Amino acid sequence: MINLRDGQHEPGNVGCAKPKIQLYNTLSKSKEIFEPLNSPKVAMYLCGPTVYAESHIGHMVGPVVFDTIKRYLTYCEYDVTWAVNITDIDDKLIAKSHERGVPISQIAVEMTGDYLANLRDLGVDQIDFLPRATDHIDEIIDFIRLLCLNGFAYESDGDVFFEVAKDSNYGELSNRSVSDMRGDGGGAGGKKRAAGDFALWKAAKHGEPSWQSPWGRGRPGWHIECSAMSKKLFGETFDIHGGGLDLMFPHHENELAQSFCCHNKPMVKYWLHNGLMRSGSSGKVGGRSTKNSDLNYSPEEKISRSKGAGGLSTLINRYGGECIRFFLLRTHYRSTILYEDDSLNESDTSLMSFYRFFSRFSDITGKSFYDMSAPRRRANLIESEVQDNTIKDAINLRESFLSAMDDDFNTGLAVGFLFDLVRLINRHIDLHNLSRGFDASKPAWMVLMKSTEILRELSLLLGLFKKPRSESAHSVASSELTNSLMQMIIDLRKQARQSRDYATSDKIRNRLGELNIQLLDKNDHTSWEFGT
Repeated sequence: MINLRDGQHEPGNVGCAKPKIQLYNTLSKSKEIFEPLNSPKVAMYLCGPTVYAESHIGHMVGPVVFDTIKRYLTYCEYDVTWAVNITDIDDKLIAKSHERGVPISQIAVEMTGDYLANLRDLGVDQIDFLPRATDHIDEIIDFIRLLCLNGFAYESDGDVFFEVAKDSNYGELSNRSVSDMRGDGGGAGGKKRAAGDFALWKAAKHGEPSWQSPWGRGRPGWHIECSAMSKKLFGETFDIHGGGLDLMFPHHENELAQSFCCHNKPMVKYWLHNGLMRSGSSGKVGGRSTKNSDLNYSPEEKISRSKGAGGLSTLINRYGGECIRFFLLRTHYRSTILYEDDSLNESDTSLMSFYRFFSRFSDITGKSFYDMSAPRRRANLIESEVQDNTIKDAINLRESFLSAMDDDFNTGLAVGFLFDLVRLINRHIDLHNLSRGFDASKPAWMVLMKSTEILRELSLLLGLFKKPRSESAHSVASSELTNSLMQMIIDLRKQARQSRDYATSDKIRNRLGELNIQLLDKNDHTSWEFGT
């Protein structure tokens, strides 16, 4: 097991009253008030990848979403422990090993490294444990033995199956019946009592890795791995189990069934499922997204390795991890994420509104936005000695942002409030003509600092703008070529104005406006930025 919990996360404050956070529980099909089993402690488990090939952008949806959820719960004074499992023994890994002619362990190590590198680049740094299936074979065997003793599992010629008909509640998570189970293909079908029974242990085959068990040499089935590993980390019942919508059936349904039948108690209190990514039209980036969850999806449209998706490292090199993280968070986590060729370009363009403000803030104050301190806990109230409409509006936007997050972690709506906030601060700068050398004791200066502190606080909750953008991220909007071309256009407009050719000057401004580019005329120079 990879243990990432090293004391860097501060424990929750037991004495503070918790906000009322609502989350959508897939099991109850409704929003519920979040009440952990042992508050302020929260145990959260996310199904991770089967590490047989390089990650694609779809694999980052769950980690980014639940990284953000942990950030927010920690901010709200909860002490969250988060685990993401690694499936390093599976049919797909065995097939890839035969295809490449290398050991399964080598593939697993390589692809786990790729996955972790992608997580790092996208700012997913809140994971505490990365349990690997092959490190928990003993726990898996013990779990299966208990199911057999309780009468819910049976051995058949070296295989062990869960007998679905013995669980009267089977299908309660996904609203599917036993008849919906496709069952295992190949030779396993003839060993089962019913088609819907699923494998807990698979008898060893020639050339496959195997471990000794009471039923002979073999390896674990997929579903039992998560039940055994989560029990090892969090006990028989824990708070939050997450994963993609495509895992709800049969994977999570089978996890729930085998865990309940083993312990006679619920496995999880809250089941959270993020929507999937598919190709399509994404619409304008930068506005608010309040779309409700869509629990219907088409497997044919899902982005997956089998559809040729891949090359996440290439996207990261081109756009930077922050752009990809922002793209994933601008949609509510339960909604389908629409991806097309221009999606990341649009996200990159929208982020420039923030990067340009950070540069503007540095020019005015001589300070870096990234070095600003900001409240790390919700209980730290925002206070201002200045009674000003801007700071009042900024505080109201902060409350709107937190309300959006309280309502089932609606990052799509929360991102919209970040845009509102940066626009508010820019208007304040323009209104008071703030520039380098402005009297720092003036109320307008203090309002700038306080409202920017709020922007820093809220953006960190989404895992955004933690550090300056990497120079290796080749932003379309900030490339040297784009800046050079824009400077040439600005110079041409300046020449037209000096020649009193106002028609040409206005035409240049208007045409740029149609491209969502704004010119900002100052006393001694003209700058530009993408509109929001």
